[in-house]
Amino acid sequence: MSTADQHRDAYREEALELLAELETSLLDLEQSPDDMELIGRIFRALHTIKGSGSMFGFEDIAAFTHEVETVFDIVRNGGMSVTKELIDLTLSAGDHVRMMLNAPGSGNLADTGKAGEIIASLRKLCPDKKVPDTARAASSGDDPASFHDGKTITCRIRFRPPGDIFMRGINPLLILDDLRALGECRIMAQKEGIPALNEINPEYCYTYWDAVLTTNQGITAVKEIFEFIEDGSDLRIDIIDIIDDAPSDGHKKLGDILVERGDVTPDDLRKVLGRQKRIGELLVDADLVDTGKVESALTEQQHVREVQEKHRRNETVSSIRVSSDKLDRLVNLVGELVTVQARLTRTSALRNDPELLSISEEVERLTEYLRDNTMSVRMVPIGTMFNKFKRLVRDLSAETGKEVEMSTEGADTELDKTVIDKLNDPLVHMIRNSIDHGIEPPEAREAMGKPRTGMLHLSARHSGANVLIEITDDGAGLDPEAILARATEKGLVEPDAELSEEETFALIFEPGFSTARKITGLSGRGVGMDVVKRSIEALRGSIEISSRKNTGTTMTLKIPLTLAIIDGLLVKIAEEVFVIPLSIIEECVELNRNGAGNGNGRRISNVRGEIVPYISLRERFMISGDKPLIEQIVITRIEGRRVGLVVDHVIGEHQTVIKTLGRIYRDVEGVSGATILGDGRVALILDVPRLVQNVEREAAFAGE
Repeated sequence: MSTADQHRDAYREEALELLAELETSLLDLEQSPDDMELIGRIFRALHTIKGSGSMFGFEDIAAFTHEVETVFDIVRNGGMSVTKELIDLTLSAGDHVRMMLNAPGSGNLADTGKAGEIIASLRKLCPDKKVPDTARAASSGDDPASFHDGKTITCRIRFRPPGDIFMRGINPLLILDDLRALGECRIMAQKEGIPALNEINPEYCYTYWDAVLTTNQGITAVKEIFEFIEDGSDLRIDIIDIIDDAPSDGHKKLGDILVERGDVTPDDLRKVLGRQKRIGELLVDADLVDTGKVESALTEQQHVREVQEKHRRNETVSSIRVSSDKLDRLVNLVGELVTVQARLTRTSALRNDPELLSISEEVERLTEYLRDNTMSVRMVPIGTMFNKFKRLVRDLSAETGKEVEMSTEGADTELDKTVIDKLNDPLVHMIRNSIDHGIEPPEAREAMGKPRTGMLHLSARHSGANVLIEITDDGAGLDPEAILARATEKGLVEPDAELSEEETFALIFEPGFSTARKITGLSGRGVGMDVVKRSIEALRGSIEISSRKNTGTTMTLKIPLTLAIIDGLLVKIAEEVFVIPLSIIEECVELNRNGAGNGNGRRISNVRGEIVPYISLRERFMISGDKPLIEQIVITRIEGRRVGLVVDHVIGEHQTVIKTLGRIYRDVEGVSGATILGDGRVALILDVPRLVQNVEREAAFAGE
């Protein structure tokens, strides 16, 4: 691949990321049309796509994006307001740029009919009048203080409270604590007004304070701290620095800071500049300013310098783009290293050589550190996927004529990128299903006493070595009777079948099942939920449904954090070795034969006074041979219940590199994969939730 092609590919990746950011910002702007920070973010995204496009030969994209950027330049300067039509057109423009990026070559797609329609519609929105003077002032920097809200600013504060502040029942130190809570803050007490001890009134405040604060909460938040004490106080708040995309012009000199504060005059400064001493010493020696004010100015100078240096370091942190294929190969190699390390650990233990054992322990520590870091490289916040669904919900709402508002929770929950990529399609199916089948039309919701706008909530949270993703709507819910009638009609169940609510809800995952009588662009073809279930199971995950008629539905996905390496517990039955995921294990104890028995066809054991059902893996997998005199029971927790697995021996912890089973064994229930041990043998990884589910199902059938 030539250097030019590499640059063009890099531009495509960057542009696609900017388009995703653009789409998210536009959808947020639709909810907050006056948010200047969002408008600025949209403008910068368009400007970057345009500028980089012309640099790397995408002139068609640069020309088209320039038209959209021009409109948002008018918006950010106050020349026009944000409307739904503007949002719609800009979203369409983003879709068109995405199509141009994905098109082979770089044809002049900006001249196509679609692009022309978008540009013409945008131009119609633009007013003929000039940008108002107030807007121009805002863009030039002479803006009101609130214009800086949303940016990281550094401000200088001089707070001289009224002398009787204590008698008003106010502690000024608590006000300063509130100021510190806003960000990085330095506060200097000015004490030159404190009189001699015999003249002090203990109920009077003689001290005032200078502070320098860096915050991203905005100047309004700073002013609100002093609003109850502003009357009677000598208060001055000045913005002295704004941390944004523009490079800093450097640090202010000490003399300039003191002149700005009003502590010295420019004439006084010029009188002493000709001397050799430092400016602070000169001003103190000339009795023009006291030492406290100089130290306060020096602290401000140092604070601004450090904040700007930190900002520059953050901007220059080196990062590189790595293809997912390279990351996958890296994870595979780390997996092989884990297997070799296990072999080394076993060999060193057998030889009992102290030096070899020491090397083995060091290699094990480094391998575990390398494994964790490699896995963290592939971890990305699930919010990157959630943000994509905002556009989907908006478009589906318009298509179905329903009013739907989407909310998210836990967007910073991290998940393996490979898992996130494979989750996208199942979640799209489920969201479409919730809007089409679940949420009612606005008129129907009003008739039922519900708000016109339906709610769709996406949440994610960690649960051990898994992530739980919930899709909740407040729609019509699932009707068990309708589902059962439709399943009977399609021959999926017998007419006289008696199913539990959970089993009835599970019917919607059957191939070809649909309760929609009319085929639309969204549903009625019997395709979707069965695909969802297969996709989730392919990720070694599970899906559960909770629903109440006319109240809503919650679908919960349980997905493993990663598909590559897990921590497991090695157990042995006769000569066979199995791996149980460590994340679900609570403890290992000896099987108490005196406390063991049968209850309603189930095997139970008394573990420290608690009755725990257990499964004998020897009998489950039909492993021949004599049982040992003392068996072990591994206590796991599945969906809030304690379940035991009886084995011959517990070997110990093991970093497990997951290998997929061959096609012949892929559908074996109770087994999720395999791993290679240090001695070269293959150990099966148990899918404990599925194993428990199968045993319970068999026990239920046996009891009928």
